[in-house]
Order: sequence, then C-alpha cells, then structure tokens
Amino acid sequence: MPAPARSVTIVILGREYQISCQLEEEDALRKSARYLDKQMELVKNRGSSLGYEKIAVLAALNIAHELLKLSVAANSHENDQARDFTQLEKKIDAVLLASRQIEI
Repeated sequence: MPAPARSVTIVILGREYQISCQLEEEDALRKSARYLDKQMELVKNRGSSLGYEKIAVLAALNIAHELLKLSVAANSHENDQARDFTQLEKKIDAVLLASRQIEI
C-alpha cells in the first residue's frame, strides 16, 4: 500500500506552491522545482518585462526542447547499440560456423 500523500511547499520564482506528493517522491519534486525555478529565472533575466505566465511558457518550451534532444540522443545511442549487437551476433555466428566445419 503506497504511503499517504503529504503536502510539500516549493518556491518557484518567488511564489510558494503547496504540492501533494508521496514521501518517496519528495526529493525528486524538490529537485524538479529547483530546476524549473532556475530555468524561469534565466528566462526572466533575458526578457525585459515578461509576465509570469510568459516566463513559465518559455521555460517549459526550453525544458521540453532539452528533453526532446536528450530523447533523440538516447534513441540514436540505442540504435547504435542494436547495430553493434547485430554485427557481434554475425561475428559469433561466423566463428561458430567455422568451428563446426573444422570438427567435420
């Protein structure tokens, strides 16, 4: 049975928010809030007089862009690994085939 949810206070761009989360998720929530706060602060410092909502949307877009780049890189890495495993399988099959021919 999951632990009961608890209320956690996080601060993003000077505003407090009460978020309900499981005890085991609290650390991840706090890290996520700090990251979002940092990203929103960066956007705020780049823009002259952006409203809070626009800062939030631009920070979300930046974070989504980072996530998509990481996802593409991870997929590329997985494809490279799959190709390497296929090549390794072919080499193993060739060695096994050669080994069988030597025995005969």
